Amino acid sequence: MGPHERMYLAHVPGGGSPSGGWPVVLAFHGGGSNPERMADFSGLSATADQHGFAVVYPGGTGIIEAARTFNAGNCCGRAMRLGIDEIAFVTALLADLSGLMLLDEQRIYATGMSNGALMAYHVADKLSHRIAAIAPVAGPMGFATCAPAEPVAVIHFHGTADEFAPFAGGIGKKSVSKTNFYSVEHTIAAWVSANGCALTPRVEELPPAVDDGTHVTRHVYDGGIQGAEVVLYQIHGMGHTWPGRETPFPALGRVTHNLDANEVLWEFFQKHPKTKAAVANGRPKAGKK
Repeated sequence: MGPHERMYLAHVPGGGSPSGGWPVVLAFHGGGSNPERMADFSGLSATADQHGFAVVYPGGTGIIEAARTFNAGNCCGRAMRLGIDEIAFVTALLADLSGLMLLDEQRIYATGMSNGALMAYHVADKLSHRIAAIAPVAGPMGFATCAPAEPVAVIHFHGTADEFAPFAGGIGKKSVSKTNFYSVEHTIAAWVSANGCALTPRVEELPPAVDDGTHVTRHVYDGGIQGAEVVLYQIHGMGHTWPGRETPFPALGRVTHNLDANEVLWEFFQKHPKTKAAVANGRPKAGKK
């Protein structure tokens, strides 16, 4: 596959399509990774089998097939330097997917790790008529501002000991891309404003289930437009990892076992389908493409 050829990996549970079509979770890989690695890193395919949704792992671009990136604003790599149009790619991906199976247009979601988390924010901003909710992990917004045409619910997971995409922003001690990341605070504030949520969150310390050096603080900004929420899971002591999922890469830092991101994000997604009006407004008019 050439450096600019695009592909995606789709995992669809057995047993036939739900009557209303398949809910879909787009799961964007991190920089220097690929769809197969993202499937293994996140474990989302097993979650999809358990709960009955399709998970799609989009592939970035790059010279090395095993190490690809997405252009998601200020990150990352060759994709960013060449100005790859990722929104055109995701739009084409969804069109291709809808030709292969019936999609539940009210339940198209996105998640991603690191560079993929930036992509989740990017598609939420630019494709807000398609994306109902997002769950970025270990990556902030890649742009200074956002202006989604429709509200998009957000649930964000981030470790305070992340040395690749620091919670406070800036260049991580272990960063390969040397991206000067926006902070989680900047990102959450931007989406709280865009979604019209309460400016002051409800803050809850979650009792740790295991003593693994991590604990979790949940910040909930609710009361948004069309019921939109912004929820931040601040995971103290966690590194650049996927909550609840072991990693073979110890350099990424500590994993938390006090939170299962897959279960939490799917519960959140179920609460936040896209409204029928938003879906109808986003559809191409008859006779037009």
